[in-house]
Amino acid sequence: MAASAKRQSGDIPVADDTTLFIFGASGDLVKRLLIPSLYHLDRDGLLDDAMRIVGVDLAGHDDDSFREHLHTFLADKDAASHAEGRAADLDPETWATFARRLHYRQGDFTQSDIYADIATLIEEGTSANAVFYCATGSRFFGDIATRLGEAGLLNERDSQYRRLVVEKPFGHDLESARTLNAQLLEVMQERQIYRIDHFLGKETVQNILVARFANVLFEPFWNNHYIDHIQITAAETVGVEKRAAFYDRTGAMRDMVPNHLFQLLAMVAIEPPAAFGADALRNEKSKVLEAIRPWTSEEAAANSARGRYAAGRLGDTEVPGYLDEEDVDPDSQTETYVAMKVMVDNWRWIGVPFYLRTGKRMSARDTEIAICFKPAPYAQFRDTDVERMTANWLIIQIQPNEGMWFDFQAKRPGPELEMDTVKMGFAYKDFFDLPAVTGYETLIYDCLTGDQMLFQRADTIENGWRAVQPFLDAWAENPELSDYAAGEDGPQSAHELIERDGRQWHQVGSPTGPGVAPRPGKEGANRSAPRG
Repeated sequence: MAASAKRQSGDIPVADDTTLFIFGASGDLVKRLLIPSLYHLDRDGLLDDAMRIVGVDLAGHDDDSFREHLHTFLADKDAASHAEGRAADLDPETWATFARRLHYRQGDFTQSDIYADIATLIEEGTSANAVFYCATGSRFFGDIATRLGEAGLLNERDSQYRRLVVEKPFGHDLESARTLNAQLLEVMQERQIYRIDHFLGKETVQNILVARFANVLFEPFWNNHYIDHIQITAAETVGVEKRAAFYDRTGAMRDMVPNHLFQLLAMVAIEPPAAFGADALRNEKSKVLEAIRPWTSEEAAANSARGRYAAGRLGDTEVPGYLDEEDVDPDSQTETYVAMKVMVDNWRWIGVPFYLRTGKRMSARDTEIAICFKPAPYAQFRDTDVERMTANWLIIQIQPNEGMWFDFQAKRPGPELEMDTVKMGFAYKDFFDLPAVTGYETLIYDCLTGDQMLFQRADTIENGWRAVQPFLDAWAENPELSDYAAGEDGPQSAHELIERDGRQWHQVGSPTGPGVAPRPGKEGANRSAPRG
């Protein structure tokens, strides 16, 4: 069936005819996320009929065995459930059509031979367009780009395009990020590079811009005159699972902060862009990250907390500590949790702290932005039973319960003046049909159509690492870690970090109100306003 006939209603154009080469095609990322995303795009009629997907790796596959390898995984609901938006509900007819796009070339992408084979495949296709996706360890990104350049595969002629997609982490510190950027830019132009962060493919992340700039209600109050502080959380209940070899070299900071959390910070903190386009948006995001105050090593140590999960209980399950996980170095000093305070020193945000935290084996899966507004003046209530004024919160839930919630104060029924928190919210699932997706669909489609708005630019990457580097330096000098039991929301030091400023963490997994986070080992109240 032609792509135009399969398209859903709407005016979304079909992507150009191209050949998509995936380096590292036998890896976990490909079967869990990339192939399901491409399957969804094909199901929705957004891929050109002639588009080909070619896996490249050392594993001993041919076209048929590669297709069967992927189908076996995706058809297994238990295995595929590890994907954020699995394609386990495969339609046999749709899969059969999609599978004809899948091809495989066995070879070592660190050697030159395979690139001659790639050139031949492009020449044999119906289009000279090509996208090269590095679904590999970050240590291979530069080498793959260099070999593509040496083989002339990044040269663009006439109207054809050649694009490179690289995953995170993009480097492991500021110096390595600069080196990798320089290596890529030696063989291609910035407009050919797509540095991908799948968080930016999530509907609720993109909705931050719409909520801010399409609703006149928010923007007048989106500044340091009305906002007290902002918390950004990415909490996971899972441990390192099968990523221990990667994670033990990386840690929570490098894995999550310069990319995922800083992207959320930038989206919530940017100035209104001059236009809703790639250059304008990325210019503003880069300015925000550049404005993050450069702490000294001493200041970074004082404004951060590092933790590592110990054995504990999640629900009814006893889980091991990080050092007891398979493939983890028993002498590891890798953190599985980080909390930090950063300041954005521009006119809009001066004086407003941003508290960031991310960790594994926490009490709930929860990615959110919690915006705490300054409390209303108390004077008119001072002679009543109201003990204090409670702040309003706006919670932007990225996952799993996508939506936005706002709480405000109302009088409780009764003869005395007593206040309580009333919650008003919007959940995506209540208003829109949300198919199972991975978050990669939008980004892959944008890459195929040449839209770089949701991809990171070289200066944004480097500004993120520049803000993180003082923390890395401080921890290199003092690698001390604080343990927290699995099922708790970080170590005691993380609570002390925010409490020194007279604030408390928003409770993990509580999107519909400003619940106070319980301290480790203690029961925490879920109320934000005392009764009169």
